[in-house]
Amino acid sequence: MPSRPAFLFDLFDIDSNQTTPTLPLQDGALMSSPLATQPLSQAADLDGFWMPFTANRQFKARPRMLQSAEGLFYTDVQGREILDGTAGLWCCNAGHGRREIAEAVSRQISQMDFAPTFQMGHPLPFELAERLAEIAPAGLNRAFFTNSGSESVDTALKIALAYHRARGEGSRRLLIGRELGYHGVGFGGISVGGIANNRRAYTTLPNVDHLPHTLDLQRNAFTRGLPAHGAEQAEHLERLVTLHGAENIAAVIVEPMSGSAGVILPPVGYLQRLREITRRHGILLIFDEVITGFGRVGAAFAAQRWGVTPDMMTIAKGLTNGAIPMGAVLLDETLQDALMHGPQNQIELFHGYTYSGHPVAAAAALATLDIYQRDGLLTRAAELEDYWQQALHGLAGLPNVIDIRSTGLVGAVHLASRDNAPGTRGYEVFESCFWDGLMVRCTGDIIALSPPLTIERQHVDRIIETLGRAIQRTS
Repeated sequence: MPSRPAFLFDLFDIDSNQTTPTLPLQDGALMSSPLATQPLSQAADLDGFWMPFTANRQFKARPRMLQSAEGLFYTDVQGREILDGTAGLWCCNAGHGRREIAEAVSRQISQMDFAPTFQMGHPLPFELAERLAEIAPAGLNRAFFTNSGSESVDTALKIALAYHRARGEGSRRLLIGRELGYHGVGFGGISVGGIANNRRAYTTLPNVDHLPHTLDLQRNAFTRGLPAHGAEQAEHLERLVTLHGAENIAAVIVEPMSGSAGVILPPVGYLQRLREITRRHGILLIFDEVITGFGRVGAAFAAQRWGVTPDMMTIAKGLTNGAIPMGAVLLDETLQDALMHGPQNQIELFHGYTYSGHPVAAAAALATLDIYQRDGLLTRAAELEDYWQQALHGLAGLPNVIDIRSTGLVGAVHLASRDNAPGTRGYEVFESCFWDGLMVRCTGDIIALSPPLTIERQHVDRIIETLGRAIQRTS
C-alpha cells in the first residue's frame, strides 16, 4: 500500500484521450454498452451537444443515456434500472421525481414565468431568503440569488472586495483558496480553486494565493470520521498573512469538505483554526457549501455540523433538489449593511444576473425546503452515518483500495493509480458499476458516493456489493 497519494496538485491531470477498457463480467462475458452498436437513430444524434467535463469522443463511442428518474433510480434508454449513488451530481438530495416540486414549478410558470429583479421585485425570493435564514447558521440572514455554484462563488468574492472597499480598506484585494479546492468554473472560481486541469488551459486572476490541501494518506488513511492529523495545516494562513500583509487580504474561501477532489474531510480543529486566524486579522471566511449543503453531512450545513460559522456561504445544487438551476450566497447582514451608504437612489452593489431570484426557480426551492423539513432530510444523514461508514469500510480489504473516507451520507473509495496511467482504474470501476446498475462518480482514481438522503439500508448494501464487484473486476 503506498504511503502517500499518487497525486497532489494534479489530481485531475489525466489523459483525456485514454481508451476505455473492456470490462469482464463475473461470468467471463465481455461487458459493453448496448448503445455502442445501437445508436439512438443515427450517429449525428450525438454530435451536436458538446458535453461538459466529459471525454466526448470516448462517451459517444460507448454512450450511457438516461431516460427517466423516480425515487432512488434512473432508467436508461434500454429500460435498465440504475441506482443513483451520487444524487445526480451531488444535488438530488430528496431523490427524483418529487411531485411537490413539479407541481410548484407548474403553478408558478403558469402564474408568472419571469419577473426581473433589477429595480423590480416579486414575493418569492424574499420569502425564500427568510426560509433559508431559518435553517442557516446564526447570523447568515441575507441572501443574494444566483443560478449556480460557480456564480455563487464569483458573487461571494465580489462581495468580499466590495465590503472592504466600502469600509475604507480598498487595499484588501488578495483572495486565498486552497490546493485541490473546487469552486466552480468562473474565472474567480478557477483562480481560487486548486485543481490543475481547471486552471492550466485558461488565464487566472491576479492577487490570488493558496493554502496547502489537507489530504494525508500517510497519517490518516482509513480513519473513521474526521481525520485526527492535519489541523496544523491551517497555520499556513499565518504564513500567508506574514507574506502578503493582513491589510491586503480580503477573504479565504474553502470547502468544509472538498467534494470534487474526492471527499477530503477537514482534520479535527482545522476549520476552527481558520476561523480564529481570519477573525483576528479582519479577513472574511467563505465556506463553499454547494455540495455539503442541505443535509449531506448530517446537518443543514457543514458549518453547523462542525461548529464553525463563516462570514459567507455559497450554496446551490440541493437548493432546488437539482430540478431548476439556482444558487445563492448567504451572508452576515453586517456585510450588506456596510454597503448601505450614500444616496438612497444609488445602487449599492454593481452585480447581478438576469435570472437572480427567478420566480420558477424560487418556487422549486421553496417546495424543496418543505420536503427537507417535513421529511427530516436535513438530519437524516446523521441517522444513517454509522451504517454507511461501516458498510464503506467493508471494502477496505479489496485490491488496490488505499483509503476510505466518509461523513454523513457521502464517501470515497480511494484506489491506487496504475503506473503511467492515472485515472484509468477509477474510470473502469465507474463504467463497470454503471453497466451493473449503479451510478458512481470517479475523480481520478477516487470513487465518490453521495446517494439521495432518502436511501434505506438495503440500498446501501446494494451500493457496496456492486462497487465491491467492480473493484475486484478491475484489479
